[in-house]
Amino acid sequence: MTGIAAYGAYVPFTRLPLALIAGGPVVDGGPEKAVAYTDEDSVTMAVAAAVDCLTGFDRAEVDGVLFASTTYPLREKQGAALIAKALDLRRDVNTTDFSGSLRAGTAALEAASNAVAAGSARQVLVIASDCRMGTPRSALESKLGDGAAAFLVSDAHPVATIEASYAVTDELQDLWRTDGEAFTHSWEDRFVVSEGYTPNLVEAVQGLFRKTGRGASDYSRAALYAPDARSLGGVARQLGLAPEQLQDGFFGTMGNTGTAFAPMLLVAALEQAQPGDRLLVASYGDGAQALSLEVTEHIEKLGPRRGVANHLARRRPLGNYDAYLRSRRLDPKEWSENADLGLSATIRFRERDADIGFIGARCSSCGLVHFPKPRVCYRCHTKDEWEPFRLSDRTGRVLAFTFDYFFPAAEPPTIVVMTEIEGCRVQVQLANAKPDQVKLDMPVEFEFRKIHDAGGKANYFWKAVPILEEA
Repeated sequence: MTGIAAYGAYVPFTRLPLALIAGGPVVDGGPEKAVAYTDEDSVTMAVAAAVDCLTGFDRAEVDGVLFASTTYPLREKQGAALIAKALDLRRDVNTTDFSGSLRAGTAALEAASNAVAAGSARQVLVIASDCRMGTPRSALESKLGDGAAAFLVSDAHPVATIEASYAVTDELQDLWRTDGEAFTHSWEDRFVVSEGYTPNLVEAVQGLFRKTGRGASDYSRAALYAPDARSLGGVARQLGLAPEQLQDGFFGTMGNTGTAFAPMLLVAALEQAQPGDRLLVASYGDGAQALSLEVTEHIEKLGPRRGVANHLARRRPLGNYDAYLRSRRLDPKEWSENADLGLSATIRFRERDADIGFIGARCSSCGLVHFPKPRVCYRCHTKDEWEPFRLSDRTGRVLAFTFDYFFPAAEPPTIVVMTEIEGCRVQVQLANAKPDQVKLDMPVEFEFRKIHDAGGKANYFWKAVPILEEA
């Protein structure tokens, strides 16, 4: 049977208390949302979720990457190819982007399932990631959060099989964003819920019930897209779902993550699932789609993931709204940041293994690891005898650090560290940490992040982040 062999998620470390949007005082434990910070976007979050998903699996066995997002920054360049490079996947991996609708995440999941079931691929990595923005201080800004979910679809030892799906399509201008616009727009809330969300989601789920011959009572957990808790409750009542069957929508803790919202709720449901449980998943956008899954005994053998729960437990609230505006480049500036062509495309191409894949080199003679790859080994002086060595999934420690108050940052200073990874020294920026938290010998791992924007496009590399205890 075809299904999900592994899952993973990523929720940004940074939180924006909703009280700051309204201009009020922040209260401990008050509502907040997850926000991708200045060096994060839909691509970096997708890579982080994929790394979590692929823990314990051989990346060489991945045959395809499907990337679902409505906020990938480039219109004529594939995000899935960039993600595959960052993950150090095979060169012949099949990559495809899914976009245009908030249903793209579940659509990609179904497409991957169909591809594996048809035999055209053995294992397909599906990633849904979104980083949408509402107009500053608007009601929509308070609802939208950022995050990513990833699934490895396979017919070998799935932890949850995909039994059936049912979708309806509708043309409704409720949420939209035109090309080149930064902010998502929404029509009047009552219209969106009463004419769009509620009838479409109910129709899709009821269609799934008819197709499978099952009802609400057959499902242990329902992971349903919803714009807010009240709307979710209304749909649940129409479908006959009890409150205890509903997966927490993370309203006031994470926010609506768009294309990734229903997939992230599915990850959260899988984190609590037991063999034999049936899961109902439904997404919304230009109609709705519902999926039925059954959890297998393999769920007990899957190694631990950070998933949604651990990422939500790791948090850093912003102290002021201006820091959020700077992190999204929404603060007024005298000069445009895209006034030049940015980095040379030739250099980007030549150094893509090191810059995107974080691939070092191990000397074939003495085994010493180098980054970047030189011509001559520093230890044994052997020339041009190297084998690739992936550094992105290794851990390291801080050997030295400095605070740069001149490099542009939403919250100065920029922290730069010299790290040691497998005996190799690599200088990188440090993220998810304040200056008073940085210590020598501090253990770190590495995440794919933005370094800067130039020439109208993001430039990526890897940053160190402190290794925190699992929540």
